[in-house]
Amino acid sequence: MRNFPVLALVMAVLAAQDATAQTTGTPVTFDRLLHASQEPSNWLTFGGNYNSQRYSLLTQITPANAKDLELKWAFPVRSLDSFQTTPLVVDGVLYTMQANDVIALDAKTGRTFWIYRHDIEPDAKYCCGKISRGVAILGETIFLATEDSHLIALDSKTGRPLWDTVVAKASAGYSMSAAPLVIKDKVIVGTAGGEFGIRGFLAAYNVHTGKEVWRFNTIPGPGEPGNETWGGDSWKHGGGSIWNTGSYDPDTNTTIWGVGNAGPDYNGDVRPGDNLYTSSLVALDADTGKLKWHYQANPHNEFDWDAVQVPLMADITWKGQPRKGLLWANRNGFFYVLDRTSGQFLLGKAFVKQNWNVGFDEKGRPMMAPNTKSSTEGTLIFPDNQGGTNWFSPAFSPRTKLFYVQAREGGSSLFVKGDQEYVEGHNYAARGTTAGGSRRPRQTIGADEDKYTAVRALDPQTGEMKWQYVMNAGNSLSQCAGLSCAGASGLLTTATDLLFAGGREGNFVALDARNGKELWRIDLGGQINMAPITYAIEGKQYVAVNSGNTMFVFGLR
Repeated sequence: MRNFPVLALVMAVLAAQDATAQTTGTPVTFDRLLHASQEPSNWLTFGGNYNSQRYSLLTQITPANAKDLELKWAFPVRSLDSFQTTPLVVDGVLYTMQANDVIALDAKTGRTFWIYRHDIEPDAKYCCGKISRGVAILGETIFLATEDSHLIALDSKTGRPLWDTVVAKASAGYSMSAAPLVIKDKVIVGTAGGEFGIRGFLAAYNVHTGKEVWRFNTIPGPGEPGNETWGGDSWKHGGGSIWNTGSYDPDTNTTIWGVGNAGPDYNGDVRPGDNLYTSSLVALDADTGKLKWHYQANPHNEFDWDAVQVPLMADITWKGQPRKGLLWANRNGFFYVLDRTSGQFLLGKAFVKQNWNVGFDEKGRPMMAPNTKSSTEGTLIFPDNQGGTNWFSPAFSPRTKLFYVQAREGGSSLFVKGDQEYVEGHNYAARGTTAGGSRRPRQTIGADEDKYTAVRALDPQTGEMKWQYVMNAGNSLSQCAGLSCAGASGLLTTATDLLFAGGREGNFVALDARNGKELWRIDLGGQINMAPITYAIEGKQYVAVNSGNTMFVFGLR
């Protein structure tokens, strides 16, 4: 725990006093979170519901009238960092973020109620800007996970800080960017920072006190199951980041999260073994943090493929029998169907071009193609290091029974390994140098028209693509660098068979979820990195999306 900066406390109190409108509403109980789909006028969790389907029962906006959408209000944030926050909407109040500051707005007009400003520790190390993907709520408390690894509780009506817990050492490279997940009386967060050789973990904290209740190490130490998959003491700096929010199955009290890649990223020689639980899904008991099952998509991964993509829960029919399914589109280019109660592998199907996997064994372990290891001379791999998809949330419609994902097609990287010693707080990727002198995996090969991003609808029964909508045909992925190459929005679908999506060039579209037909389109001018949401106030439905450094809110004329 730590004392609060006086300035942050004063500004939060003044903002609450200056607001002429008061934030009101019923406290958000755990029961409300369990039944979030029954109040579609709100958006109560990062994924819209614990199953992360991003499916709304609102019906005012339809395929017939989507063309009549118009801008209702906009809110520019005072931050130049990537705007990846998925907001919450609770009884007319919208909670969003700018960098690591929390902002409460009138969801009807965009009027500011209060702002809580968080000053990041000056010696904090983080790879990719001051990014936060959202907050969580329980009762009348907002929970914020910061880039310098603090978990902070705020009064939802005023922004006044209630407690502040230091989760990990920010100067060593530990950070947090994922929205917290509240389950019962616990708030669960995970640490990012694999680029700096952290040892990742998930941890649950008491919502009232901020005290740690349980911890699950994504990189197991001596005496913990899985430590034998790490040669020597390589587990100490094994990565295993958490930088996206997991899902929760109340029927089995199981929370499932995706885990990042092993460290160092590109040289696996120093970490012999499968390197559990990197590049894996982990299913934990929500009360104790005890591991129930895991599935590793890429044992001994050397291609920077984090497996943090959101695991989506859906009850499906599998070979004629009802099944509690888990649908997962991975950065490695494969779409998976698992049984979420046992982790049993049911299906693995490539949804973009790939050249590393020739099949799966009966337990779902991938079989590597020949000559697909990172090398000193460089190894050409599809998909590239930004993946067939990335952090952007998928969606599922119980009406169409289709899984929707933003796919990145045609990108490849030349992976070159190098030697590097671990130094605390320094990058620990073990990249080699390409012929051109770059130490970044070089995106290469293929004509521009073969490289594009697209919304794809997949059939969970087969993994086959039913339709696609191309977001940016002919835009060469080799012309961009770093995270900008991965940019695309998450997805949102509704009970009227609408699907909303955006791209890194700023195009925001409404599609027919049944066939991918474009119904409405607007150019917002800035990269869209977050997942849109929908909510309703006084019987009017709204759709909110971030583009560039501005949040835009649309409704019908």
